[in-house]
Amino acid sequence: MNEALLRSLTPSVLGILVRRGADFAAAEDAVQDALVEAVRVWPADPPRDPKGWLITVAWRRFLDATRADTARRRREDLVDEEPAPGPAPSVDDTLQLYFLCAHPSLTPSSAVALTLRAVGGLTTRQIAQAYLVPEATMAQRISRAKRTVSGVRFDQPGDVATVLRVLYLVFNEGYSGDVDLAAEAIRLTRQLAAAIDHPEVAGLLALMLLHHARRASRTAPDGSLVPLAEQDRGRWDTASIAEGVAILQVALARDRLGEFQAQAAIAALHADAPTAEETDWVQIVEWYDELVGLTDSPVVRLNRAVAVGEADGPRAGLAALAALNDSSSGSSSKGSPLPRHTAVAAYLHERDGDLTTAARLYAEAAQKAPNLAERDYLTRQAARLNAHRSR
Repeated sequence: MNEALLRSLTPSVLGILVRRGADFAAAEDAVQDALVEAVRVWPADPPRDPKGWLITVAWRRFLDATRADTARRRREDLVDEEPAPGPAPSVDDTLQLYFLCAHPSLTPSSAVALTLRAVGGLTTRQIAQAYLVPEATMAQRISRAKRTVSGVRFDQPGDVATVLRVLYLVFNEGYSGDVDLAAEAIRLTRQLAAAIDHPEVAGLLALMLLHHARRASRTAPDGSLVPLAEQDRGRWDTASIAEGVAILQVALARDRLGEFQAQAAIAALHADAPTAEETDWVQIVEWYDELVGLTDSPVVRLNRAVAVGEADGPRAGLAALAALNDSSSGSSSKGSPLPRHTAVAAYLHERDGDLTTAARLYAEAAQKAPNLAERDYLTRQAARLNAHRSR
């Protein structure tokens, strides 16, 4: 069974059903039923036209469901609309599905779940396992999302920026369950790049490839985090780096800079350095300045403070951090301290030689860490500095 083929056909099959008049929620259910039937039938009897087979089975499942709760006249109209067997239509509605699944009326978590199911072709169980929630909870989330967008016109223009944010959320989940969400996000972004010529789509794809290239070196055999400066660069995926850089260069040449292109440029500079010591931090600061201008994000300003500390020395970095603290950007949108702010302060104080303050801040940062791996890493940093001071 070619699971990759099934998942790649999912958006176009769903799009065709919707264009024939099926409600999005009902069409998505019918396509899922067809996928299940394909898994059962294809190993023994593979079809000559997989897409056409899926369309036929999904449409019949949709009609079966419709007969149960629709008036006789509408039922007959739908039966009349069933096409004769033959080659599947060549129309590709993938882009419209991306827009629909990332509709502004959806919460980010609902948009992610619906994208993975309707565009990615994942099952509810796979998505639930990836996000570590009960299958019933994920099923309810997807069902609510489908009801929310069912009244949206399928040909309504969408917002590329919203779609990209949803795909980046998927990418940042990494790997859990039996689904590699980072790889799935790259696949979906490639698919989007094939459907629309947009420099920011290319920028996001380049960013994902450049980050994913370092994946094997990010953790030690015991599962502990390995910071960028200490990673074995010989384990980086040079093919992914080369592809990401090539995609980025084409996007930047169009002179329509966006935030994902700027982030990818920073990642490319890290990937280009043979050693951590040879990193071009001055140019990285310049790209962070571009990012601040594009987003004015407090997270970007925090990362810029780290880069300034590397380019101009730890005291310059601490000054940039103090400026962030003094501005209204020094906290998240809900007014709480920025994630990893304390860890950045600890690192810069250590670089400046103030080990007592750094040890205290590392310990504080460990208590605020968003996951166990980061907490363990920060705790070890605090213990290392305390041991050094006690000698």
